[in-house]
Parts: sequence; structure tokens; C-alpha cells
Amino acid sequence: MTDVARVVVVDDDRAIRWVLERALAQPDLEVEILERADHALERLLEAPPDVLVTDIRMPGIDGLDLMAKLREVHPELPVIVMTAHSDLDSAVASYQGGAFEYLPKPFDVDEALALVRRAVAHARERRRPVSVPEGLDAEIIGEAPAMQEVFRAIGRLSHSHITVLINGASGTGKERVARALHQHSPRAGKPFIALNMAAIPKDLIESELFGHAKGAFTGATAQRQGRFEQADGGTLFLDEIGDMPAETQTRLLRVLADGEFYRVGGHASVKVDVRIIAATHQNLETLVEDGRFREDLFHRLNVIRVHLPKLAERREDIPRLARHFLAEAAKELATDVKVLTPEAEAHLTRLPWPGNVRQLENTCRWLTVMASGREVLIEDLPQELREPGATVGNTGDWRTAFRDWADRALAAGHTRLLEEAVPDVERMLIETALKHTGGRKGEAAELLGWGRNTLTRKLKALLPALAAGE
Repeated sequence: MTDVARVVVVDDDRAIRWVLERALAQPDLEVEILERADHALERLLEAPPDVLVTDIRMPGIDGLDLMAKLREVHPELPVIVMTAHSDLDSAVASYQGGAFEYLPKPFDVDEALALVRRAVAHARERRRPVSVPEGLDAEIIGEAPAMQEVFRAIGRLSHSHITVLINGASGTGKERVARALHQHSPRAGKPFIALNMAAIPKDLIESELFGHAKGAFTGATAQRQGRFEQADGGTLFLDEIGDMPAETQTRLLRVLADGEFYRVGGHASVKVDVRIIAATHQNLETLVEDGRFREDLFHRLNVIRVHLPKLAERREDIPRLARHFLAEAAKELATDVKVLTPEAEAHLTRLPWPGNVRQLENTCRWLTVMASGREVLIEDLPQELREPGATVGNTGDWRTAFRDWADRALAAGHTRLLEEAVPDVERMLIETALKHTGGRKGEAAELLGWGRNTLTRKLKALLPALAAGE
């Protein structure tokens, strides 16, 4: 039997109280309706509800003050703030005060009920401790065959000072691999210095790399070390090496050959011992053929090459990466760790991720800030990741996407594919049918070609939260 959750509604508008009292009259909800916050405050402090739904503007103390006073004593209490004055200041003040969600009036009754259920689930989830999976402090995560090749390369190079060239699309994590190569090398105790060629104006690149002497140019009021000197004894990571200007390529080649250079405007040579790790998303061979990259420098850099796969080529890593990034974001933002529901995790795994690992990391940071509850549902995702077309890449053909998924899963060693795929397919079809019928289960069953009893049974097995709302 489902536990009954206590929900308190505070609003001076009689019509709103009447609507919510009836909308929330559900078997799993116990509803208490109050007219004034100041009259209810003492009782709510002593016996807090599972969820509070409050208007902002009321006689006596307003809803934001009520929320603040209650959350001082009961900081875990989820509060849904309602207001007919749905302006920016009200929304910002609500969230800054710790509101679970902001509900502008007039609202859809079904939306309000769904939001209360989300808040109840959130309150119960908060009472359960979250265990962060072990091993998430590793610098790189990957179980996919393509990532295992990267790990093997890092292992083989762990006793070497040799130059490495990392190839991979933007956002695949080239700097993380470069750091891992450094941390697992004899130079681990020395500096790791990173410089992105594409992010520096061309006229400043040589000064950034090699430093400058005092008076070398206007504004050079003191001698300055460049990145080569800062990395002496350690590793210099040159990201987007394909964007390096031609004249800088010439100077870099000399440094790699001689191990020494001159600061900009300087007359004394500087000797350094630096390991170079370069990276690019471009095809350097093509740049060489086009005359945009020196062939001799390319051969100097291309001693050992490591290729990083796109995220879509290592889908089996997406759930673990997402958990890692959610844990990192929670630590960075000093908040609770968000947890993906199985449906949301499966949805993320199917997306094309054109921005690769960086896009997934940014999505997890976004969810940590924007998702209301501790559990992340598909509807919590950014709009562009929720749209149906987002799951099939550019083909628009779900059959092709599904065949590709099966091919990748089998190649990764998965078995019992039907047991994995059929529940997900049925779950998506049920959700879509219910969306088209406005939640009317009898009509949804007809759309799917099932009897009502079959849909009820499937709902209980696949979507228990929806089944509970019957």
C-alpha cells in the first residue's frame, strides 16, 4: 500500500482553495487547506507537511516569508510557490528562497497535481542517502572498446617522455587524456601547462609560448616567462595545434629540435626540458597537403598518435559519465547529487551528442541547477534534448537508429537484447499515447491496440508513478 503524503495548501483565494482541494483529493494524498499563513505558521512549524503549496501575496505574512520561516527549521521541506503576479522578481525571489517549483496562475489542474506528486517523490528521495559510485575521481571514464584502446596507450606510454599527438572531435576530452598522460608519466611531479592555440590572438602567441624581455614591445614593462619556461621539467599541452600560425610553427620546430629558444625581444637563449603533447580536431595531413601546416613539424609531433572516439561511438559509457558529472556538479555547486531515473538514463544514452563529452558535462551541470527534484526525469531535460528527433540523429528514421543501437550493443558484448529493448519501447509508446489522449487510459489502450486491462498491467510494471494516479 502506498504511503499517504500530507500536503498543505495556503491561499487567501477561495476559488483556488476549492480547485486544489478537489484536484488533490487522491488516495495517496492527505490535503489540508488554509486561508492565512500567519494563522498556520506555528502549527506547520511543529508538524511540517510533506509538501507545502503557498500563494505569495496574502494578508499577514506572505508566502515567501512563510517559506523562509518554515525552511529555517525544516530545510528539506519542498515548497511550491503560486502567484497570479507571474513576473521575473517573483520567480527569482521564489527560487532564491529555496522553492521546489514556481507555479504561475492560472495553472492547469493536472499540471499542479503532477507537480505535487513530484514534490512528494522529491521529499521521500531526500530522506534516502545517495551513494556516489566508487571510482568517479578517475581522470577518464570509459568501458567502451574504443576507450580501452586509449587506456592501453596511456599505460604503454607511462614510462616514456615521447611526444604524443591526440586526435578527436571537439568536446571528446582531449585535455583530460593529456593530463592523464602527464599524471602517469615520469614527469608527474612537475608542471602540466595547457595552452589553446585557437583561443589566443595571433600576435600574442609567441609571447605566450616563449615569454618576452623587458621593453620588447609597448606594455612589456618587465621580463615575463612563457609557457615553455613554466613547463620546464614537465609537460606542455598545445591544444588545437592546427590553428598555430606559420611563423610560430617555425619557431616551435626549432625548439623541438634544439631544446632552446629566445624570448621575444631577448638576446640570451633559454634551455628547457619539456615534453610536448599536442591535440587537434582537424586532419593535420590535409592541412599539410594544403600548405597550412609544416610537414616537418607534423612528423615531429606525430610520433605517437592517440585517437579519441566521439561520445556516440561509446554509448555504453554515457550512464557512468553522467553520474560522474552530476556528482562533480553537485560538489562544485554545494548542492545535492541529482540521480537519473532509468528512463532518463536510457534516453540520454540514445541521444546523438554532437558536442560529445563536453555537451554531456554541461547538460549535467544544467540539470543540477534547473531540475526540481533529486530524481531527474526525461521532462527535466533541456527542451532540445527532449524533442523526439533528438534520439535519431540526422537520419529521421527510427528503424535505422534502432538497428544501429542493436549493432553497437551486440558489438559491446550485450546479450538478451529483447529483455532490454522491449520494456523501453513499450514505455515510450505508452507515454506518447497518453500524451495524445490527455491521460485518458481507455483511449490510449485503443491507440496502442491493447485492452484496458493490458494497459493497466503494463503501467504498473513499467510506469508505476502513472499507475498510482489512477
